[in-house]
Amino acid sequence: MSQNWSPRAITRALLPVLLVLTALELVAGLTLGSFEATLLDAPTLLVLVPVMIGTAGNLGSILSARTSTAFHLGTLSFEPTDEDLLGNTLAVVLLAVTVFPVVGAGGWVMVAVTGDPRLSPLTVVTVALTSGLVIVALAIAVTLTATYAAYRFELDPDDVVIPVVTNVCDVLGVLVLFGVVQVLV
Repeated sequence: MSQNWSPRAITRALLPVLLVLTALELVAGLTLGSFEATLLDAPTLLVLVPVMIGTAGNLGSILSARTSTAFHLGTLSFEPTDEDLLGNTLAVVLLAVTVFPVVGAGGWVMVAVTGDPRLSPLTVVTVALTSGLVIVALAIAVTLTATYAAYRFELDPDDVVIPVVTNVCDVLGVLVLFGVVQVLV
């Protein structure tokens, strides 16, 4: 990996990535706009959108930081038998299993206190957990792919992976949440 940490080198490496991610964020915004009627009809879903997206991005960022550190230490192998990689991935999945039901229940309570949630607590928790697990699975795939791509292109994963993961999780979070809503609600 190149050790050129000059502002120019970092900008040259990141600018194309950030331009692509900006376009991707536009897709998330357009998708969100296309589900405006659904969100207004079920306010609990409206409350879930930023929390689900942020939580998935945060969990992906945790894994990104762990894989980037392992990369810099020379302990990352990208092998299916890598115990550290499997352990970190499992930890992120277990965090998702515990966090997303709380997000769903908290969203429902918030809307119940301020208005009419229109959806049952079980439905909201099921939507949050199901979409959260799908989003985290995708975030894991994006994290590992972005870390490996950074390695292959001799980029510093600390510069590239977290922006990629958080932005891609924004888009995938919107798509997955509304896909799950279409199936479950």
